[in-house]
Amino acid sequence: MAKIKWSPQSLEDIEAIANFITRDSSYYARMFTIKVFEAVDRLELFPESGRVMPELNRKEIREVIIGNYRIIYRIRGDLVEILTVYHSSRLLDVNEIKNLL
Repeated sequence: MAKIKWSPQSLEDIEAIANFITRDSSYYARMFTIKVFEAVDRLELFPESGRVMPELNRKEIREVIIGNYRIIYRIRGDLVEILTVYHSSRLLDVNEIKNLL
């Protein structure tokens, strides 16, 4: 079983997204947060279940899609590091992701 490690950036991302969603619905903000944590929990057992992030094409950098959001993570042995959570409509800055590695 893999261990999950959240980066400070990923936790800030989730908080910012939830705060944004809360403007319209606190219920949907809670549901978003629950879905993200459930998806990440599954990575403990199935760390390679996410697809390889196409922008980097490195097998250890993967993503899980939840609705319109990309949960980007890195596999390092038995450790899954959650790097960031991005809205899919945002232009992904590959250099920003590389800086998180």
